[in-house]
Amino acid sequence: MPNTDERVVRGFGDEWSWFDQTGMPPDELERIFNSYFALFPWDALPRNAEGFDLGCGSGRWAKLVAPRVGRLHCVDPSAALDIARRNLAAFDNCEFHRAGVDAIPVDDDSMDFGYSLGVLHHVPDTQAGINACVRKLKVGAPFLVYLYYNFDNRPGWFRFVWRLSDYVRRAICRSPRPVRYTSSQLIALFVYFPLARLARVLESAGVDVRNAPLTAYRDRSFYAMRTDALDRFGTRLERRFSRRQIQTMMESAGLERVQCSVGEPFWCAIGYRRR
Repeated sequence: MPNTDERVVRGFGDEWSWFDQTGMPPDELERIFNSYFALFPWDALPRNAEGFDLGCGSGRWAKLVAPRVGRLHCVDPSAALDIARRNLAAFDNCEFHRAGVDAIPVDDDSMDFGYSLGVLHHVPDTQAGINACVRKLKVGAPFLVYLYYNFDNRPGWFRFVWRLSDYVRRAICRSPRPVRYTSSQLIALFVYFPLARLARVLESAGVDVRNAPLTAYRDRSFYAMRTDALDRFGTRLERRFSRRQIQTMMESAGLERVQCSVGEPFWCAIGYRRR
């Protein structure tokens, strides 16, 4: 049985057609990219390294990875792959594959690196998805993953607020496309934007805002908020994991030297394929 949910795949095709990331300020994109790839061992990659971006979406991360490597396989099961082709047209070292995580069209044991950011918490079996990615790696090759966290490092009141928001998500994500889009954009305007900007003001006044809701968006553009609000409230299938669970899944998949991020985004983790 395929490790994909067709409704989720169609939803992401919609998302990246609505937000193809051409409206993202380049400096902001690079700043976010650096936060996700903070653990990635660029200097340890072989010359002309070949790797894969599993769930490439619009190609926003591939756009910054491609200039640093020899060949990049961009893999996505949705119509977003056409967006990625357009956004990455300037690079001749990108190959595009419309496929899911259980059918990555590269040989096992062949890749020098791989990454999957914000994808494997949207598949029916996250562990199987990590396993499939790791099988494609050479021994010693790094795999970087970002999975939604279950607020294991947050206070109880924060988790309670999230649970309330999740009831809203469950209602919106099952709605027709126009309702999903409109609802998410209203949430971006009336929830994300004011709370994020309030966090920025409070931080500038010396207040500790680490546990404030949506504080991660305090320096983000409204475009980023609109994109992520649709991603968060418009997606039907969502799984969340603790830092320990992520480490266990990665080790079970055959990775060693697993390391999780110490700051946002939670949780980014990297591991290296063991023998």
